[in-house]
Formats: sequence, C-alpha cells, structure tokens
Amino acid sequence: MNLELTCILETSLPSSLTSIAEVENLIEQVCADLNVSEDVFGNILISVTEGVNNAIMHGNGLNTDLKVHFSVLNNGSWICFRIQDQGRGFDFENIPDPTAPENLLKENGRGVFLMKSLSDDLTFEQNGTVVNILFAR
Repeated sequence: MNLELTCILETSLPSSLTSIAEVENLIEQVCADLNVSEDVFGNILISVTEGVNNAIMHGNGLNTDLKVHFSVLNNGSWICFRIQDQGRGFDFENIPDPTAPENLLKENGRGVFLMKSLSDDLTFEQNGTVVNILFAR
C-alpha cells in the first residue's frame, strides 16, 4: 500500500515498560485531535500499545540505552502508527499461528496476530525493526 502520509507526531521513548503509559497518552491525544471514533480508538490503543510493548521487550530487550521511535502519520483517510526499535529484527514472514492447537496454551506469541486482527493493515520494514499499523478513518 503506497499512501501519501504526513507525520503529525514523532518522539523517541526509552525501552522501559513505563513508556507504555506515555504512548497511551499520545494515542489518546492524537485520536481526540483527529476525531477518531471510540470503536477505532479501542483497536488503535490495543494494537499500538502491543506494538510498542513488542519493540521494548523483544526488539530492544528492555535495554534502556536503546530507544523506541514512535511516530503518527495521517492523510485524512488513513492514520498510521509507526514503531521502530533498535534491535536485530525478526522473521515476520514465519510467525507461528497462535490459533493452532499446539500454540493455544502458550503464554505469548499473540501480539502480531492481535495487531493484524485489529488494524486495517499491518506492514513490517527493515527486517522487522519497523512496524506500520494502519487504520482507515
């Protein structure tokens, strides 16, 4: 999907779980400014905080010397939340299916599935260190 998007917010956050609260506040403010419906807001909140959590925990390994770059892009029809970590990336093409019987009881492994299910589009770039979570407006 090739969209002309304009960056409306950009920040860097420490790789600490306390950054999740800051991201929640940023999401709330952006969604209020853009008059995002409550239904879409709920999907955004869950998807984006999951993406940031993945970047902090898995991408940067909770290393507070590494940053998570967070930006919001918009074009009036689409809103994109871009999350970039400073880790080595991952094989996003071969993520185990969390709905498969052998994975149902696993404690983790549902984040990308959740993000994909709640968003209108989900793309990875730069070997999986960048995730774009898109929502139609």
